[in-house]
Amino acid sequence: MAIESIVNFYPCKDIEETTEFYVNIIGLTLFQDQGKARIFDSGYGYLGFCQYDHGILATQTCISFNLKDQKEVDDYYTHFKELKVEGLLPPKKHNQFDVYSFFMKDPNGYQIEFQKIEK
Repeated sequence: MAIESIVNFYPCKDIEETTEFYVNIIGLTLFQDQGKARIFDSGYGYLGFCQYDHGILATQTCISFNLKDQKEVDDYYTHFKELKVEGLLPPKKHNQFDVYSFFMKDPNGYQIEFQKIEK
């Protein structure tokens, strides 16, 4: 027996808007479309979203994408700034963790982080 892969699922308000964001803004590939549930491939793991009629979203959630170095963090920040992504915060070194990153929000209000873990 062996685990083949992992998918983290999150509820979303609008699967079409969420798909647009993760494919056209973030740059992930749509791996599987199940109608109101979609799975996106980062190349290193999967991220899934399900549209539920009750509208309840996960709370205190952060989706982090790991990058190869600080320059790549800065490059992604510049890219999203040019796209005028809302809620974009400039990159910085964290005072609590050995991480250099920036944050933004997805259409559901989830916190998205692009980071380089320094150690």
